[in-house]
Amino acid sequence: MSRILPLSDAVALVERLRHQGRTVVVTNGVFDVLHPGHVRYLSEARRHGDVLIVGLNSDASVRRLKGPARPVNPELERAEVLAALSAVDAVVVFDEDTPLDLIAALQPDVLVKGADWAHDAIVGREVVEARGGKVVRVPVADGHSTSSILDRLRPR
Repeated sequence: MSRILPLSDAVALVERLRHQGRTVVVTNGVFDVLHPGHVRYLSEARRHGDVLIVGLNSDASVRRLKGPARPVNPELERAEVLAALSAVDAVVVFDEDTPLDLIAALQPDVLVKGADWAHDAIVGREVVEARGGKVVRVPVADGHSTSSILDRLRPR
């Protein structure tokens, strides 16, 4: 079974997992040029539950958020790399600028974002907390960012 799922399959998966009493964690991001900061972040996110589902911004969404030069890697390749990580149980590509619709559909038990996000600025926080779930902010690895990697690659 592929670990890259359409939203409808991810919703069905969450329902099965919840019926089994398992804790579902959701996080999201662009994950364009994967680096150790991403791996550490996803490993830490996975520690907060039994299953980690990653919402991945589509190519169109990334272009709207980060400009026409991004993403560097296309969505299906980004999804394939994420799905290969041991911490990640499933990947769902979403086309909206925020993961709100994804989070509302999945209704995770735990929503994880980087500590660089203020608690009250985390998209989907209200959805998760309204059903008794929790929002966790995890530390971001200093010195690791896709932007800094791309800056180093640009000719000076």
